Amino acid sequence: MCGIFFSTAKDGPLLPDQETADAVRARGPDSYKVLQATDSADREAKVYLTFVSSVLALRGDLIQEQPLVDASSGSHFCWNGEAWKTGGLLVKGNDSAHIWDLLRQASQRHGKERHQNIAEALTSIAGPFSFVFYDAPNSTIYYGRDRLGRRSLLVNRSDAGSLTLSSISPADHRTTFKEVPTDAIHFLTLKDGEIVPGQVPWLDVPPTLNKGLPASPLLTAPSTASVQQLINQLRNAVALRSNDIAEHRHSLTQPDSAKVAILFSGGLDCTLLARLIHDILPCTESVDLLNVAFENPRSIAANGTNADTAYELCPDRITGRSSFAEICRVCPERTWRFVAINIPYSESLAHKNTIVKLMYPHNTEMDLSIAMALYFAARGFGELAENRSPAEKTEPFVSTARVLLSGLGADELYAGYSRHSAAFARGGYAELAVELELDFNRIGSRNLGRDDRVMSHWGKEVRYPYLDEDFVKFSLGLPVWEKTGFRDGKPVPKHYEEVGKVDKPEDLEPAKMLLRLALWELGIRTAATERKRAIQFGARTAKMDIGKGRTKGTDTLVPTG
Repeated sequence: MCGIFFSTAKDGPLLPDQETADAVRARGPDSYKVLQATDSADREAKVYLTFVSSVLALRGDLIQEQPLVDASSGSHFCWNGEAWKTGGLLVKGNDSAHIWDLLRQASQRHGKERHQNIAEALTSIAGPFSFVFYDAPNSTIYYGRDRLGRRSLLVNRSDAGSLTLSSISPADHRTTFKEVPTDAIHFLTLKDGEIVPGQVPWLDVPPTLNKGLPASPLLTAPSTASVQQLINQLRNAVALRSNDIAEHRHSLTQPDSAKVAILFSGGLDCTLLARLIHDILPCTESVDLLNVAFENPRSIAANGTNADTAYELCPDRITGRSSFAEICRVCPERTWRFVAINIPYSESLAHKNTIVKLMYPHNTEMDLSIAMALYFAARGFGELAENRSPAEKTEPFVSTARVLLSGLGADELYAGYSRHSAAFARGGYAELAVELELDFNRIGSRNLGRDDRVMSHWGKEVRYPYLDEDFVKFSLGLPVWEKTGFRDGKPVPKHYEEVGKVDKPEDLEPAKMLLRLALWELGIRTAATERKRAIQFGARTAKMDIGKGRTKGTDTLVPTG
């Protein structure tokens, strides 16, 4: 994980303001560097270029400082991401240096149009990323994000033709920054003092949803073969994101510090990740399970509870502790650390303006309620409970894990939202397929950039096994009836209480049925029955302000100064 700031200007170098510099540095606490260049020696045609990078070192044996520079050509490179594979082959060691070499070779290759060479190199990358590459010999700046938009990059174009890119929105231009679109690779050509924008498409066709319909109504559950394929594919995705994480300074003072933490509500998606990571990491490595709950004045008033019991009555705390106990029982060889992150109302108010700034250009009540939960979860300050300690013993704790695993993407791929069951009820598999495709195509613009900005503020990197390219291709290739248990004539539970006790796998809730069957197969039976619950309701960050009256998630936030 890194922070990026880049600017072009004609009147002189444009540096980040202090607030922006601090925010970029917070994303990458291991290195911070500023470099400047000019594209032309001609005073009248000169364009000033500013490159800023911070680095969170997670791969390789050393801290690879950025921006990277080629002394012979004058080219520069800023990279924020993880290249797990290029051209289908695993990338070992430091990936920023690997991609830097790949782009330099592409820019020098003959026989093809230069933009196509760059597009071919970038298309070959499997993993989340955003980047800025200045190809000095050709006076061209390339920039962009991976096609899913898993890393943040914002852009501002001024009337004078200059451009600024940043991982977070600079304070003095906050209203003019937008997320860089992920539908193409973008470039700027610098010529005679002019800055001419353009774009080049990705070179391959992304996987699409299997929309084939069965010849006759289906009555059986998803196949056993599909369950095992899912387990194998997802285990590979988790392994890529949890193995070979570099040691860091906390290891010197806390020998048992975890390298990996899971954003852990106790629900189906995150518990499946926890169960799979047990098959991957040595049992000597502990894993932190980060569970966040808020003091919500509205909820307390409505339920007649008090602040002292508010946290333990949050829905995600109840399921979190239940799933923690279950995974400790099924996988007792490992030290599992449940981190209960309790956020008083006063503390959520104290951090609100910071969260609003980080999540911009997202700016609704729903964005804030989701971002607030993720922001405090990623910070990792809470009370510790371990499976190897007495049940009643808790103590203050700070998770030092720099890699966070998230279950985001499972609902979009496997029909976890209530609108998916409504789509099936409305129009069967055809309507369900349309709704799934819509959800998956907008996941980057709705979630990922915002979440990256909010959680990376703590010098942490969030990784998404369900959005692994190979897993996505596998998942989209499955017929919708192999992913879900929606069947004609089979009722869909409308309320959590209707699920009840499940004694056999075929009675599991139809939403995300294939994931439920996988978790059931792996021995975690209670969590396999958990229904989808949005984080803002599970952690109770939604509608906390008593004085606001009725609000909707789509309401735009009112500036507070």
